[in-house]
Amino acid sequence: MIRSDRPVLIAGPTASGKSALALHIARTQGGVVVNADAMQVFDGWRIVTARPSDEEQALAPHALYGHVPFDLAYSVGHWLRDVTPLLAGARPIIVGGTGLYLSALTEGLADIPPTAPDVRMAADDLSLSELLAGIDEATRAGIDTANRARVQRAWEVLTQTGRSLRDWQSATPPPLLPLAQATAIVVDAPKEWLTPRIARRFDTMLTFGALEEARAMAATWNPRHPSSKAIGAVELIAHITGEISLDAARDAAIIASQQYAKRQRTWFRKRMRGWTTLHMPSTDLSTDIQFVA
Repeated sequence: MIRSDRPVLIAGPTASGKSALALHIARTQGGVVVNADAMQVFDGWRIVTARPSDEEQALAPHALYGHVPFDLAYSVGHWLRDVTPLLAGARPIIVGGTGLYLSALTEGLADIPPTAPDVRMAADDLSLSELLAGIDEATRAGIDTANRARVQRAWEVLTQTGRSLRDWQSATPPPLLPLAQATAIVVDAPKEWLTPRIARRFDTMLTFGALEEARAMAATWNPRHPSSKAIGAVELIAHITGEISLDAARDAAIIASQQYAKRQRTWFRKRMRGWTTLHMPSTDLSTDIQFVA
């Protein structure tokens, strides 16, 4: 049951319907839909990152969507600072697929110094295998070694501070929002159901202007911008610059989304065992979600 006096946390893989659930709760019980997706914080790539439309945002208050310039760095620490004042305001309904944001919110985050520009540049020039070779075994065992951003962060922390990411995490302060004080939901989206939804969603993005959005961003394109990691951005820019066909860009983006969804499901299974699981597609939002005042 979802109580109107408690914050709500919703995690789920890409294209699983978690944003629709958050909006449904906000319209039914009230509250502010707060973004916890690392790519949806940036401006510029609105369609490609599936940020809520103007029409959806008109149905309920939304926060932390598109509030960061596309060419700036933005970390989980930045997000925690941005979300902190929202926890004291109208009841937050925090939704996203970035598990690290939600885990940091409910478990705490180590106060690691920001990465110096020269360390970041050095890390950018290394391959994934070189980065992996440069981090300690304990940290390596606790992160997604296929996720370059996570591996690079671990390398940067060890290189700059002389302390491993695992060591910093062992000194984590109390969380901003303990799990026991919120209604925490993780959407379970089986592969056979989610895969065609991912394809349909990218086709819908193309119909509603994703290619035109990419053309508008091409003049300032830099693959090192954090926002450039948005799935679909690299592929559509490659088409615009004549490297691949639109069909090839579409197929590559869909495959990348499917791979990302797999990594998300793995994270949620490992890190969110104490959350309430909402099984899709068997759940009907209009009848199966129980609300209490």
